[in-house]
Amino acid sequence: MSDVAQAAPWATRARPHEGRVAVVTGAARGIGLEIALRLARDGARLALADADAAGLAASAQAVRELGVEVVAEAGDLAQESVANALFASTLAAFGRIDILVNNAGGGVILPFLEHTPLTLKQTIDRNLWTVIWCCRAALPTMKQQGYGRVVILGADSVMSGLWDHAAYNAAKGGAHGLTTGLAREFARDGITVNTVAPCAVSTPQLVELNTKDPALVDRFVSIIPMGRAAEMAEVASMVSYVASTEASFVTGQVISVNGGSTMP
Repeated sequence: MSDVAQAAPWATRARPHEGRVAVVTGAARGIGLEIALRLARDGARLALADADAAGLAASAQAVRELGVEVVAEAGDLAQESVANALFASTLAAFGRIDILVNNAGGGVILPFLEHTPLTLKQTIDRNLWTVIWCCRAALPTMKQQGYGRVVILGADSVMSGLWDHAAYNAAKGGAHGLTTGLAREFARDGITVNTVAPCAVSTPQLVELNTKDPALVDRFVSIIPMGRAAEMAEVASMVSYVASTEASFVTGQVISVNGGSTMP
């Protein structure tokens, strides 16, 4: 047996998402791209979505280079028609939908009184309406199949009350609440619904912010006992797990990936 197999015996198992079809939103960069690549390596065929058409095309190519089938649909998923079109394209390409990863988001992070009506609407649209419309579009197929995994990317800041995150937390908190309601409603249909809630994550956006305002980034990281931001791969690993058959008895949970920044 090789040293790798001895160190990581699970590496010899069949890929956990072999034969599955996964939809990943917000997949043009950062955490969404990392999740897409992880699910592809774990065997899933993919449908990717993002409002950034150029970034989405690059992500789709990165997945294809792994030898994985992929479709890509660019558009604003806060619009019901765009979400419906994404899932119609997925069904046309693959004939089923097994996994939905609601990663599309991106709040405007400001002190609450500095928000405008526009920035508040953008924050709710990106982080809550995208989730609502995608769940509405995916769940009928999952229910008909008798199988589905819905994963929502939430936020640990909902629980920590992080500075300048009140409006963002309102949107993500709505997604957390949607998780429990959908989990109970579809529990006997073979569908699980969970939220993965990261703290600060070392995305390209955070790295860029650190060059401009390191004091602000230090403030966000200061509440994390491990003293660092999460790596994108650490978030993608948890998403892949709760999207798998191995997590068949895990539903209605908000699972923190947070280095201990909040603890029950």
